[in-house]
Amino acid sequence: MENCYFCSVTKFELENDFAFAVFDDFPVSKGHMIFVPKRHCATFFETTNEERLAIFDLVDKAKKMVDEKFHPDGYNIGININKAGGQSVMHTHIHLIPRYLGDVENPKGGVRSVIPTKQTYHPSKEIKAKFDLVDFED
Repeated sequence: MENCYFCSVTKFELENDFAFAVFDDFPVSKGHMIFVPKRHCATFFETTNEERLAIFDLVDKAKKMVDEKFHPDGYNIGININKAGGQSVMHTHIHLIPRYLGDVENPKGGVRSVIPTKQTYHPSKEIKAKFDLVDFED
């Protein structure tokens, strides 16, 4: 598609028949990568099952590569869909964001922090006792 940023990318870190992976030009952290279907489609919901499988095959391969090169302590995987969801390039892409201990004061809630007032939540003592929840200091 004309004037599409991802449609103009020609150098890939990883690729298969349906998708490619590159390091993000504006990384959130060391090793931040994005995964893009080769076929132009605006949102994740327009991708085919074949494209989704291809993308997540690359996510698995990239995770191993990033682990070896950058040694992160965790990850977030994110998809922004439409303007209200934060999508700035209207070609489907998925982020793999390596996380490092201390990169934020309190990582509790992870992707929930897209709406800052919803990041922190407080499960009851009963829920904490029943399930193996990671303990974060609030």
